Amino acid sequence: MQRNSNRPVGPIGATSLKLAITGGTGFAGRHLAERFDAENVVIMSRRTGVDVDDVEALARAFSGCDVVAHFAGINREIGTQTYDRVHVRGTAAVIEAAKRAGVTKIVMLSFLRARPDCGSAYHESKFAAEELIRASELDFTILKAGMIYGRGDHLIDHLSRTVTTIPLFAAVGLQEKPIRPIPINDLVDITVAAVAGRMPRATVAVTGAEQLMLSEAVSRVARVVGRRVWVFPVPIWAHYLLAQLTEWTMTVPLIAKAQVRMLAEGVVDAAPAAAEVPADLTPRNRFTDEQIRRALPQAGGFGWCDLRLAQRLARRGRLSG
Repeated sequence: MQRNSNRPVGPIGATSLKLAITGGTGFAGRHLAERFDAENVVIMSRRTGVDVDDVEALARAFSGCDVVAHFAGINREIGTQTYDRVHVRGTAAVIEAAKRAGVTKIVMLSFLRARPDCGSAYHESKFAAEELIRASELDFTILKAGMIYGRGDHLIDHLSRTVTTIPLFAAVGLQEKPIRPIPINDLVDITVAAVAGRMPRATVAVTGAEQLMLSEAVSRVARVVGRRVWVFPVPIWAHYLLAQLTEWTMTVPLIAKAQVRMLAEGVVDAAPAAAEVPADLTPRNRFTDEQIRRALPQAGGFGWCDLRLAQRLARRGRLSG
């Protein structure tokens, strides 16, 4: 468990509340924590020594908090970190811990198309977590978010590094489906409003201001980093093979199987249907060159250090040294 040292930077008045963030060292959790004074935010993740399904540890961490932002989640299963453990049992533990600690509200980050009986363990486990929150008797806001981007993400990070490494990009499917990418700052604005009490007992869809194809997003990122790229269609089954290979071999996969499913069906509309965010919180930032530059990682492509084997060899070297 750790406390954030950054100052709040948003205009929305929730920073007087004390907030606990599960998954607080992850991409979205880190950006949310930056909106709060150090004394008003508690960050939890496996890195800080708190497992998402450890009720006792969570209850201690939640003590004195008004709201929990439940941002813990995974997009691939590794060892004991399964969808069931993290998304379903983890959410049940968060609810129980929140009740024990006297927390009044949970704001959950879910996925836009999380739904039951769709054949994807990721989607189904996320929806099961939503259902637990809705049945919890606590106040809640569930944010069914689409593809989120910003500094430290997977979207801009992977697209920019891919086009830097090789001038080729395989679009997902022979007929592409659209996406509505949302900047992390827009998502955080909506989350902070929910923390402050807006959108009570609501499930809302959160998508970006602009609809486009992934191939167009790739072309824009390539232009910003000064690269030419040839985008060509590839069958979905081939992407699943690529995803499995990169899940086996890379520390952060080029693409995960759950992400292939997302892109194959499009990331535009909520499933099941969900309410819209209030008009004053509706994202208005398009997928522009400026937004892309803000999200770019350190310049460079993929290399040996991105492989899991390289990490294992480096650890062995440190131990033997």
